[in-house]
Amino acid sequence: QVQLVESGGGLVQTGGSLRLSCAASGLTFSSKRMNWLRQTPGKEREFVATINWNGVYTSYADSVKGRFTISRDNAKSTVYLQMNSLKPEDTAVYYCAVGLPGNYNNWGQGIQVTVSS
Repeated sequence: QVQLVESGGGLVQTGGSLRLSCAASGLTFSSKRMNWLRQTPGKEREFVATINWNGVYTSYADSVKGRFTISRDNAKSTVYLQMNSLKPEDTAVYYCAVGLPGNYNNWGQGIQVTVSS
């Protein structure tokens, strides 16, 4: 059974940095497209970033482009989201997900990121 476990969230001040990790098990991680999404109360979950199986292709939401970096370590079955220059509007629950954008097969439980102003 597929398990995705996010870690690395927390409280940070505006302008600070956090690195999220998502450890995967129960799947052939090295062949999977991986994604980060986020959700705030009352809003739909929104796409943040995606990375292909070997890390060559990445894509970002306009709102995070230039500040966030998605990466992966296939040997560790882990995908990362480095978040720099954080803003209060980045406050959300962040999720990792497997699959092509818009067609996600599995989700993590989510982790809270709070950016104070």
